[in-house]
Amino acid sequence: MKLLTDSSALAKRYVAENGSEILHQLLLNASELAVCIILVPEILSALNRRLREKNISSHEYSKLKKQLLNDIHDTTVLQLTPSVVSGAVNLLETNVLRAMDALHVACALEWQAELFATADKRQLQAAENAGLRTEFVG
Repeated sequence: MKLLTDSSALAKRYVAENGSEILHQLLLNASELAVCIILVPEILSALNRRLREKNISSHEYSKLKKQLLNDIHDTTVLQLTPSVVSGAVNLLETNVLRAMDALHVACALEWQAELFATADKRQLQAAENAGLRTEFVG
């Protein structure tokens, strides 16, 4: 199965929370995994917030960052092409959605993902409206 996860879903690989086990099963069942290029800075932003709030240590941050970068090395990283940007604009005009979330969904459409995983309910609805099969991991 061709799986694309957004950052809200894949972050659950690095921070144990509701949905982490669902994500783990999805990753085990995936034959291919893709992410939008914006995923890395989004997850690192969330980890930096946890570091600033002292929810993780500097050592934990470094370990999680290294794990993320190693994981991405074996993943298809989708670029922001004119077609993806155009798709994101269409999604923004037809759904209640943030710009970065629209880019994840547009990448899933462009890559022809067989399953789109997210922990964001509005993004889930937009992906379903666009015809994607979805999995909520919240």
